[in-house]
Order: sequence, then structure tokens, then C-alpha cells
Amino acid sequence: MAETTNVVIIGAGPAGLAVGACLRKVDIDFIILERADEIAPSWRHHYERLHLHTIKRLSSLPFMPFPKDYPRYVPRRQMVEYLDSYARAFDLQPRLGQTVRSVRKDGDEWLVESTSALVRAPCVVVASGYNAESVQPAFPGAERFKGRIMHARDYANGRPFAGQPVLVVGMGNTGAEIALDLAEQGARPTISVRNGVHIVPRELFGIPIQMLSILTAKLPLGGNSPLLLHIIDRALGELESYGIHRPRGPIIPKTGGRARIPVIDVGTVKKIQQRAIKVAPGIAGITTDGVTFADGSSARFDSIILATGYRANYSSFLEGYEGDGAIGDQAVNDLSRKSGVYFVGLRNSASGLLREIGREAVTVADNIAQRRRRAEDLWSGRKGQDG
Repeated sequence: MAETTNVVIIGAGPAGLAVGACLRKVDIDFIILERADEIAPSWRHHYERLHLHTIKRLSSLPFMPFPKDYPRYVPRRQMVEYLDSYARAFDLQPRLGQTVRSVRKDGDEWLVESTSALVRAPCVVVASGYNAESVQPAFPGAERFKGRIMHARDYANGRPFAGQPVLVVGMGNTGAEIALDLAEQGARPTISVRNGVHIVPRELFGIPIQMLSILTAKLPLGGNSPLLLHIIDRALGELESYGIHRPRGPIIPKTGGRARIPVIDVGTVKKIQQRAIKVAPGIAGITTDGVTFADGSSARFDSIILATGYRANYSSFLEGYEGDGAIGDQAVNDLSRKSGVYFVGLRNSASGLLREIGREAVTVADNIAQRRRRAEDLWSGRKGQDG
């Protein structure tokens, strides 16, 4: 027999914890289901040198700022400590080791089936993360490679690769920072960049790029004015001769969802300019001891690290919702308000994922509280008529 609650939250990362705290504030009961055996598993297992690219003042979760002694850009270890403290502060006790297998409509409610639980609730919050599942493209010849091929998800630090030629496939924020870490740890990294990439400094004249993105978002061109682009290019230095080309699309996307945010540089550009990190085009194929690139060149590598991204993959358990990308479309949000299924933490934003998580969590909790009040008013009205 299914147990009942008002809300089932899927995922105990920052998004799930933020929603739980907001529901505590409006006195609505909930159950958090987490497939891992610990809260915030992604943060615990990210590569070691990771820091937030966004400032702490705009990256904390609702009702609890980061400690004053934390640095401006919070490192991974302190982020984990903060999330543990956050869970304790709001008495959030996720049920761990609970992989959600299906979420299906049952009358006016949702039936959520996990590893060892069956829960019925009028509302479900999908907070399973923007990086729930790694994307690993299939390259011709990969099976013949005698070295190691791994996804960035499994990368901890560059020490095991010291002295090795290593190929990092993909130059998003993860790929750029892993290449930097490899260079700092004595490896000889190359980044394979298939298409053009927008790069911005983490700070411009001492102002965090996150704040500039927020401040310019309401301007006609957002953060994409020719003047701003020129200033950014001057700050970074010339990159075309190193194999990095700026694409035609906007540098700061105006929408969430699948919009690709720019690479926020924390030192990778300087290493490229120093030739400590090489840049190569996209991969044509993999050989026994290296890679052939799209321009016909080839190089030998001992290891290949796939910084090829992640997907949310909520469609594997959520009936009626196709796709596995991020949620940012207004039509989907409207559907959520009608159906009782909400999405938090799946919206890619140049203003900062954690900032968006906080805003979304508050909005979702308020909407669920309104939904509950309407249901209670309806029930009271029916009782009054029956009486």
C-alpha cells in the first residue's frame, strides 16, 4: 500500500534541498528521494579543484547565506560542508538509496515508485539535476585505443596523468578547467574543440561576470553589445591563432533550457597562450595510440577525458514528459502548474545555476502552497454543502 504525502521531491542535491527548505517554511509535508547513499552526491564527487564560478552572495540557497569566512568563489569542499549544514538546519532527511523507477498519474495524484517505496502525492518536484547522466559520444575506433578513456564525471585530479599527453574532448566549463588542472599537475593536455566557443573572464575590471550578466540582461542586446564583446576580447587577448574561434551566436543567452552558457575562464586561456595547453579541432576517429582530427592531423595520447556534458534524463521515469534536456520553456512551466509536476535546477542560466535554483524553489513552494489552499477551500465548500 502506498504511503501519502503532499510533495515528493526527486533528488537531494542543491535543488532538492532548497525546495525542501522552502516547503518547511510554508508548513507542507514532503518526502525527498535520493538514488545515491548520500546527499549532494555530484558535489561530493566533482573534480577536486572545482570552485563556484559565481559569487557566494548570489549562490546561496534560500534562507541561509554562506558563512562570512567563505571565499568569494566557494570551493567544492566548502560547498559540500554548506549543503550538509543546510540539510541539518532545515531538518531535511532524504531517503537515500532510492532510485525512482516511475512517476505516473493515478487519478488526481501522482504515484511515485522507487527502489523500496511507493508514495502517493498531488505534487512532484523533479530536482534530480542537470547532470544526472553523462553524455558519452561514440567515436570511430574507440574500442581499439590502448590507453584510458574516461568521462569527466570520473576525473578527480591531474596527478595520475603527470607527464602524459592527455586529450580533453570538449571545451565547456568542465573541459576548460580539467585541462587547466592537468597542466598545473604536470600533464601535457590538448583540448579538442569541435565548434566555436564563447569565453569570458570570471571578472572584468574586478566586477564578477555573473553580475555583469544580470545587470545587462534587461538591455536591448542583453550582454551581447558589440562594445562589451570588444572589451571581453581585449581582456582575454587574441585567441584565433591558438585555434579558438568565437561562434556567431550570442555570448550570453537570453533564455534557459538548452542555451549554452559561455566558458568562464579561471586561467585556461593564459595556459593556452603559454602553449601549456594545446587546442585541436574535433575528432574524426580514435586509433590504437591516439586520435585523428577533423583537419587530417593526428596526435598520440595516453588518456582521453570526455568532457562531453550531461543530460537530465527525467523522461526515464516521468510518464508524459518526453526529452532529457533542461527545463526553461514557459509552456512546460505552465503545464507543471496544471499537472502538479515541477522542475527545479534544470535551467541553464548565465546568471548562475544556484541563483536560479533559489528563485525557482521559492516560486515552486509558493505555488504548491496556493494549490493546497485551493484544495482545502474546495473541500471545505463541499463539506458545507453536504452539511
